[in-house]
Formats: sequence, structure tokens, C-alpha cells
Amino acid sequence: MRPLLQRLLPALCSAAARALLVRRAVPMALWPAEGAARAGGDARSAAGAAPEHDGLENIQEKKIFKEDKEKTQQSEEPCAADSVDSLMAEMPFVDIDIEDECAMHATSELSVKKKRKRTTGREMEEGIERKKKKNKQYQPNYFISLPITNPKITGSIQALQDAIIQKDQRLSKAMVRSGSLHVTMLVMHLSSEEEISIAVGALSDSKVFLDDLLKGKRVDLSFQGIDHFRNQVGFVNLAENDHTTLLKEIAETMTKIFQEKGIMAGEERAFNPHLTFMKLSKSTELRKQVKKIDSSLYEDFKNHYFGDEILHRFDLCSMLKKKQPNGYYYCESSIVFGKSHEADLVKEALRRETQALLSRLNQIKELLTSPEIRTKISKELFEDRHNSNCKWKSCINSESPDA
Repeated sequence: MRPLLQRLLPALCSAAARALLVRRAVPMALWPAEGAARAGGDARSAAGAAPEHDGLENIQEKKIFKEDKEKTQQSEEPCAADSVDSLMAEMPFVDIDIEDECAMHATSELSVKKKRKRTTGREMEEGIERKKKKNKQYQPNYFISLPITNPKITGSIQALQDAIIQKDQRLSKAMVRSGSLHVTMLVMHLSSEEEISIAVGALSDSKVFLDDLLKGKRVDLSFQGIDHFRNQVGFVNLAENDHTTLLKEIAETMTKIFQEKGIMAGEERAFNPHLTFMKLSKSTELRKQVKKIDSSLYEDFKNHYFGDEILHRFDLCSMLKKKQPNGYYYCESSIVFGKSHEADLVKEALRRETQALLSRLNQIKELLTSPEIRTKISKELFEDRHNSNCKWKSCINSESPDA
């Protein structure tokens, strides 16, 4: 502040002094002249004074003006440092340094900005953390599965996977096991055993809806053709037909049932039923090596027909819990309706076994009714009996003490 005042005060002092002298010094200089003029005038008018008296008066006036001018010049000289200090000492803000105040203000503003910046950055970080936590909190960990049990479908997909691996061995880590093949109906997040129990109840309620909707009608889902998601996931398509439309209606209704129970179920995007057989996300190491799946690897199966799946069961499965020995997901609950390929397989196996047994029995009957076979069998039985008797007799004779 002091350097600034030292620059400003000389001008202030000069202006103040000039105003003061105009009020005091100038009138004092004019009064003698006016008095002399009035006196001279009175004398000339009254007594007729001589002209030299006027010259003397003019000289005195000039002398007075010269002294006043010197005084005025002296008063206009810059104020000394002591005068500046004395004036500064009388000012109310003497103890405040303007430069320091400005610096403090600037520093304060800078600190506020930095603090605001740090706070904003921290708030952004906290917001990101909260978002991550929220996303993690509501990240799906359970899903409703439509299991694939038709051996024709699983066998065809196995052949597809083998053909791809032969062309690129690295993709063996991306293949979905045959026991895990399924169609995802909807996904959800269950954070506690209570929510799992609620989800089990919602699945049970879905069965009531399905029984009323299907009324015993059989739903065949036809799998044909291959497609991909951003060259990261390979899947088999469901052929568009009335049964596929019915499956979409089932998925929408099940989602509503779970949501009405308070379960965070369903996704924002539309339901797109598909059967995944390969995905790069199964292996972190693989994703570093392979960025995209080359569609030419499955070109031969592009329009291949894989088979039909009979809609008969839905499972509430965990994404995180340990899978079953056959590769299928851990299942919390299931609803069964209609017939399944598994039941058909058991029935077919029993039928074939029964037919084999009946065929064998018929053969035995035919052998027993044939005369030749009966004679042959009788002769064989007689020989077997005779041989047995001979062995028994020889055994007794060898043990006799007379032998």
C-alpha cells in the first residue's frame, strides 16, 4: 500500500495546496491593490495627487504579486516523504496493505477455485464410485433359463464347435458346454435369501399363467441359422413363427410378474431369444488374443437346421454359484409343464428295451416248439446228466479205501 500511496499522494497534495492558496493567498494579494487603487482614486479626486504616486503603487503591487507567486510555487512543490508518511498515518486503512490484501484475495480466490476443483473432482469420483456400486448392486446374478435338452440340437452344436476349433484352436476357451446350453428368458438381481424366496414365488406364479395360456398345447421352438453380437458372441437363431411369438409373450408376462413382486428383473432392450454357443467373455486371456470372431469360421453352418426344442421347463438359475456336474447352472427352483425331450428319451429307451426282451422271448419260444431243437436239447441234457453221473461215481470210487 505504501508504494502506491507514495505515487498518488504528491498529486493529491499539490491539488489540495493549490485549492487552499486560491482561497487564502490570492485574496490577500488583491486587497492591497484594491486599497491602493481606491486610495489613489480618492486622492486624485479629492486633492489631485501627482502621477509619480501611481508608479510607486504599481511597483508595490508587482512586488506583492511576485511574493505571492513564489509562495504559490513553493506550495506546489512535491510533498516530502515525511509529509506522505504523516498523511498516511492519519488514514483509517493504514494497518492494511493493499497489495497484501489483493494478494490474499487472489490467493483466497485461487484456494477457493482449487478447493472447488478438488471438491468437484472428488464429487465426480464419488459419483463414479456410487454409480459403480449401484451398477454392481443391481448387476444381474440370477436368470430364468429355458434348458436345451434335445440331443439333436446339442449334437449339432457340438459338431459346429468342433469345426470352429479345428480352424482356430484358441476359440476352444470360448465354447459353451453342451450341458449349459439354454435360452435366457429374463435376468434379475437377487441380493438376499429373502429376495431369492420372493423370486421362487414369482416363478411359481408364472406357472399358473403358463398353464392357463398353453392349455396343454405343445410349443416347438425351431433353431436354425447362426448370427452374432458385435463379433463377440456367436448364437443360434430361433426361427420366427407363431411359437416364437408365444415365447416372447411368455417372457414379457414373466417379467411383469417378477417386477410386481419387487424384483429388479428384465432389461431395457427388447427380448431377443437366442441360443449362445460361443462367447469371448468366457476367457479374459482369450479376449487379449482375439478381438473379434471371424464369421468365416462357421460359414458352413450359416443356415444349418439344428432341431426343435419342446417348451416344457423354466429354471431359476444362479450365475455365480457352482454349476452342476453335468455343466448346467445351479438351480434354485423349476416349473415343469407339458412334455420334455428327456421324458421322450426315457420312454423311447424303455420301448426299445421292451422290444428287445420280447424279441428274445419269441426266439426262445420258437426254439422250444421246434421238434429238432427239442430232440437236440433233450440229447444235450441227457449227455450232460450222464457226464455228471460218471464224474460223481469216479469221485466216490477214488475216495473208497478199497480203491
